[in-house]
Amino acid sequence: MKKRLSPQESRAAAVEAARLLLIEQGPQAVTLKAVAARIGRTHANLLHHFGSAADLWRALAHHMASNLCAVLGKAVVASRLGALTPRELVDQIFDGFEFQGAASLAAWLQLNGDERALDPIIDAVQGMLEELDDLGTGAMRHVSHTLVLLALGDGLLGATMSRALDLPRDCGRDLATRMLVAERQRAGIVMTPVLG
Repeated sequence: MKKRLSPQESRAAAVEAARLLLIEQGPQAVTLKAVAARIGRTHANLLHHFGSAADLWRALAHHMASNLCAVLGKAVVASRLGALTPRELVDQIFDGFEFQGAASLAAWLQLNGDERALDPIIDAVQGMLEELDDLGTGAMRHVSHTLVLLALGDGLLGATMSRALDLPRDCGRDLATRMLVAERQRAGIVMTPVLG
């Protein structure tokens, strides 16, 4: 990156670089120095835009949580309309945590003890659940909570535990799907298939 960027463009480029580093190399790779190198800026330039590494992490958490919740919110609505099967919904939730870095980001922030950095993730998930609440009944709130926790755990240790226990890699997703279907039935929630 050689061209002069506005402060907003610089921040956005840095957050995107941090996101890619997180996905490609893990949270330990997301340093101000590495992000600066990726976007062709200096460490001092990033400090100017974020103030600290913790502020970069908070911006990354906010960006990733907002994007993940937007995608998952659309998937939940599509599932309710019958455009996605329960398994397709579960796969989107689990993929978001495993392959988009949300699981490693949340774990890293929790382990580093920066509870403020987790706020954007918690707030985004809470907002999404409030928005998608089943007509205000809260009938599926516990299921949403459990699916997020299952996806988080699977994103962190699913592959390792599946190998260690000689289980299929998608056994967690299978169980999550069965739970979702059973809880929808228990709550009397009927999915309306979209006619094509």
